[in-house]
Amino acid sequence: MISPFSAQTLAAIATTPAAIATLLPLCQEYGLPLFVPPDWVTEPPLQSYGEGLGAGLTQIWQDYDGLIFGLATGAVVRLIAPLLKDKATDPAVIVVDPSSKSVISLCGGHQGGGDRLTQILASYWGGQAILTGAAQGQDLPGVDIWGKPWGWRRGAGDWTAVSGAIARHGAVQIQQKTGTTLWQQGLPATHPFRFEPLPNPDAQVWIDYRVAPSAPYPTVAWHPRVLWVGLGCERGTSLAWVEAALTQVLTAQGLAREAIAGIATLDRKGDEVAFLQLCEQGDYPLLTFTPEELNPIAVPTPSPIVAAAVGTSSVAEAAALKASGGRLFVPKQVFTDPQGGAVTVAIALAPQEYTGRPGDLALVGMGPGALSQMTPAAQMAIAAADVVIGYSLYLDLIQSLRRPGQIWEALPITQEVQRAERGASLARWGLSVAVVSSGDCGIYGMAGLVMETLAAQGWDGKTPRITVLPGITALQAAASRVGAPLMHDFCAVSLSDLLTPWEVIVQRLTAAAQGDFVTALYNPRSRQRQTQIATAQEIFLQYRNPETPVALVQSAYRPEEAIALTTLGEMLTQPIDMLTTVLIGNSNTHRYEDWLITPRGYQLP
Repeated sequence: MISPFSAQTLAAIATTPAAIATLLPLCQEYGLPLFVPPDWVTEPPLQSYGEGLGAGLTQIWQDYDGLIFGLATGAVVRLIAPLLKDKATDPAVIVVDPSSKSVISLCGGHQGGGDRLTQILASYWGGQAILTGAAQGQDLPGVDIWGKPWGWRRGAGDWTAVSGAIARHGAVQIQQKTGTTLWQQGLPATHPFRFEPLPNPDAQVWIDYRVAPSAPYPTVAWHPRVLWVGLGCERGTSLAWVEAALTQVLTAQGLAREAIAGIATLDRKGDEVAFLQLCEQGDYPLLTFTPEELNPIAVPTPSPIVAAAVGTSSVAEAAALKASGGRLFVPKQVFTDPQGGAVTVAIALAPQEYTGRPGDLALVGMGPGALSQMTPAAQMAIAAADVVIGYSLYLDLIQSLRRPGQIWEALPITQEVQRAERGASLARWGLSVAVVSSGDCGIYGMAGLVMETLAAQGWDGKTPRITVLPGITALQAAASRVGAPLMHDFCAVSLSDLLTPWEVIVQRLTAAAQGDFVTALYNPRSRQRQTQIATAQEIFLQYRNPETPVALVQSAYRPEEAIALTTLGEMLTQPIDMLTTVLIGNSNTHRYEDWLITPRGYQLP
């Protein structure tokens, strides 16, 4: 199962038995260390923080992206105060009370990911997430974390001043010339941003692969990673010279180093020390290509000399184009080092930014609709996702789980294939995506369709990563509202013939009736399909007594829930629609007061 914390290294800290009892199940389930007094260490994940928490915390502070404290807020404040340095480097600090009713984002809420982590943990414990940032009050993500889901990198700027302008609802101009605009879908209607030119804005957010020009008002820059740098060099060229050449090209073109997606070169240069060091320092991927892959690529400055030497007429330009899938932006430039060595630099512009992430797909069963019936794991997956996709009715039912900046895409009920393709596409790009189904996602839900879609696209079964999160099915929810009708063997049949031939459905209904299964009928009647439920009744009446108990449960656990207990012979006198689950008892099912019971077969005294 994909951990909702996979992007962060986390640890928990407890000093009392009550705090350990709260934090231990979380740590065991997700493999997180739990630091406790030395006398209480028995087996993993319990670890000692040393003789004193104050001293032990110094090392723990440096080793993790986030810390979850099971202590009083005041105690945590005093403990971490000497360790706080900078919000860009400090870990996220979360405080949970012993009963786990309150989960507090204490510091590192934006850049440290604390606010997001707090919401995920609150879903796990069913508690209240307490977030106090100004952006949170405006239903906005912090401007200093906008670009994280898309792999953007932060550039220079006065982040405090721009954040202040947003908090004051000032006129904040957005200058976006490249990168996805998907982030704009997560903005509330009351956002203060202006996408048209303003003569004198209060602040500006610059989103581009170029360096932001100077302005008389506070400006911050996000740089989508769309620049692929193609490199070639003489063997043994120094890192200093490669860096100098790259810096000269970027500066001359006004390009931001933060916009570099990665480095591309010929396969035989994959072990070039300077290239490896450059990638390590900049956290860039290094893509290498064979001469056979590069030679067919049309470039403006092919070289017969290079072709004779390495089997392809271009290295830097062709590799940049191959890696980017876009257009050449800076033709190759050769820089010869007087001390020995030479490097060739070319830059291509990709049509889509590089996220640097493998991508995650959570296939979520939301249950019947009430949040109380949705598993904590499913709620955590929703809270952790960059994008949530589902049928509009289902998303409306779980709106309270939505966090600021999160993208929710609602598609109509007939667009299941489009939902699957959209989820697969975004996950392949590197986003964390949750595709939501009612009931259980693997039972008449989206899980199978999403996996079929990926398989048809050549999915390797590993990337994007998938986790399937089950939910309470419609038949389980319906059964729980009327007693215990599913205590013996049962089956489910959908009466919708949109995806299954009606002749096959009739065969299955007949087999279920003959086999004396308790039977749940899904999709029993729609505006276009009025006769199928009548046919189903006729089939069951051939094998069951007309007095067989039947339950009709509409919209279980939702505000509009309606329940009718009837019989097989009289069931069609009651309202039945697409939101109704029909439960037909077997030969032993009986009604007791307002409940249905199917005996399991135990001998009662």
